[in-house]
Amino acid sequence: MPLSCRGRVRGQEPNRGDIDDSLGKFSLTLIDTLDTLVVLNKLDEFEDAVRKAVTDVRLDNDVVVSVFETNIRVLGGLLGAHVMADLLRQRGERMQWYRDELLHMAKELGHRLLPAFNTTSGLPYPKVNLRYGVLNPLSRTGTESDTCTACAGTMILEFAALSRLSGEAVFEEHARKALDGELYSGVGAGIDSYYEYLMKAYILLGDNVFLERFNIHYSAIMKYISQPPLLLNVHMHNPTVSVRSWMDSLLAFFPGLQVLRGDLKPAIETHEMLYQVTKQHKFLPEAFTTEFRVHWGQHLLRPEFAESTYYLYKATADPYYLRVGQSIVEKLNAYARVPCGFAAVQDVRTGTYGSVDEITVVMEAQHISMDSFFLAEMFKYLYLLFSEKSQLPIDIDDYIFTTEAHLLPVSLSTTQPPCQGNNTETVPVSQEEDLFTHSCPSIETLFPNNPSFAKTIRDSYKYLTGVGRAFHPLPVRCVDFRVKSLMKPEHKGVYRVKLVAEVSHTPEEEEVVPHVVQLISPPFLGRTVLTAGPAKFGMDLTKQEHGVKGSVVKASPYTACGPIDNAVELKGHIALALRGDCMFAVKARWLQEAGAIGVIFIDHREGSNSKETPLFQMVGDGDSTEDITLPLVFLFSQEGAMLITALEEHHNVDVLLLPKERQLGHGEDDMLTAPEKPRGEEQCFAFLRI
Repeated sequence: MPLSCRGRVRGQEPNRGDIDDSLGKFSLTLIDTLDTLVVLNKLDEFEDAVRKAVTDVRLDNDVVVSVFETNIRVLGGLLGAHVMADLLRQRGERMQWYRDELLHMAKELGHRLLPAFNTTSGLPYPKVNLRYGVLNPLSRTGTESDTCTACAGTMILEFAALSRLSGEAVFEEHARKALDGELYSGVGAGIDSYYEYLMKAYILLGDNVFLERFNIHYSAIMKYISQPPLLLNVHMHNPTVSVRSWMDSLLAFFPGLQVLRGDLKPAIETHEMLYQVTKQHKFLPEAFTTEFRVHWGQHLLRPEFAESTYYLYKATADPYYLRVGQSIVEKLNAYARVPCGFAAVQDVRTGTYGSVDEITVVMEAQHISMDSFFLAEMFKYLYLLFSEKSQLPIDIDDYIFTTEAHLLPVSLSTTQPPCQGNNTETVPVSQEEDLFTHSCPSIETLFPNNPSFAKTIRDSYKYLTGVGRAFHPLPVRCVDFRVKSLMKPEHKGVYRVKLVAEVSHTPEEEEVVPHVVQLISPPFLGRTVLTAGPAKFGMDLTKQEHGVKGSVVKASPYTACGPIDNAVELKGHIALALRGDCMFAVKARWLQEAGAIGVIFIDHREGSNSKETPLFQMVGDGDSTEDITLPLVFLFSQEGAMLITALEEHHNVDVLLLPKERQLGHGEDDMLTAPEKPRGEEQCFAFLRI
């Protein structure tokens, strides 16, 4: 935590939800940044850090962690550091005491992650207890039924490297099986590193099956998702339909992947678009619209844009990309540097520091995070961008970067794989197409006699963010059916974008008195009562004799983190909004300004319910919330799903927001008349933003 100059210890700091799933009660930042020290030529510091990791880090902890994050940060960090330590030992100058301790730790961690793969599909559970596994009664996990594509598909590099370095085939076997059950419909959050690992697995392991599979996906991406310079997610089962009018910052990795593929023109186009966005907003916001306005304002110090900048400079030798890198360094120093590191920016529109979760803002305002990936990736890519090859202690071209920028030697492709065969099917291609997809074209072939080819491409997008120059992608079209009705049972929940959790716990000594949402319109007539959590701000429902009643209208955008598009429809009604992406108080202010008379927030974490999940009170944003006068309640996802289903099936649903259930007489007029929901495009956009 760079403002307080101390580390974050899980269980001793306010819970940040899913963000903390990478913390396993070990020195995460130490492990994640070991090989960074070698790249920076800090070899004495590296040897000292390895000693500390070997001496102090223990992996047998009773803690539930993310399989994905633990794999890329911890297992990848241990493997990358082992490769560096072994190289330095072989040179005979240092690390002579090293006896593969990091590899032994990596193997131990690999075995602790393996229980997550004990599924019929081969797809791993998203979480595992490092001591008790998954299905053990003490594990406190194993109930999850879904995962994201990247979470399941970003295992092959680390697990295959572990198998080939340790000689134990089981790791690579499980990682290969996990690749045989994926769905894909975008290139951003939740799926990004899956594509990256297919391409890099081919480079690292030399197995054509990974390249062939990547080429199938890449062809579909360029046909349906790519709208140069944009990359817009599409409907999985109808890929001609875009399902978003915004992009998330994680897609910034894609130009770098296109460089590895040898497809420079679209890489230059998309990178230039991203650079224009950073020039307008100082950093890449967590998400931005097709008009390059801020959609989610946070900047979490993500390194993907710097990564793509490095790859483009390596491919083109164009000094323009050095200037892009210089701008990244200058903005980090100007807007994110603090006494003990660099702090994430709460909102690029204001430049303020902040945490992405509400509870930290309120209770620990100075403990702003600097995630380990910043030191593991950002420092590597920027240092490599400005360094000459002769200044590096290793030949960087002998290694492939994992998604966390850990270094694995490409010589692993010459190591006998401990397992044979793969279930992935391939599609026959023509000889000409096969030649193209299995080779990387040179710049001279793509752009003969044109040393300024990159500038020529960039010039077309130079003023994307200028006044009146918004880029208009293909129109988003409404799909007149429910997504869930399209999905086969075996496909449900495979692709899920992980949004940042917004967690607000109440001190144990303070009792949380549950409120209720009571459905009173036909056919419910007060008999359907949903348990709801209260808020510490807004209208106090315990002082309202009859509660607050109104018709429910879903906010658009559903997260309500900005101006409300359907304010006319929402005025005078109770708004339904999704938790996450911004603070409760921010949502409440936007909805109050739109004319709502109350707000029901629904948890974005799938499977949460009032019976099993501890109830909590929603809190404000650290500033005065006296301006918020709306009644606010919170439903967990299962209770929220009941309300959404009622709204979908009956269109007009009237509810009472109450501190406790109210008995309604048969003749009592508790019914409200709600206006009809909009038709056509407005309803379409409200649906697609869910």
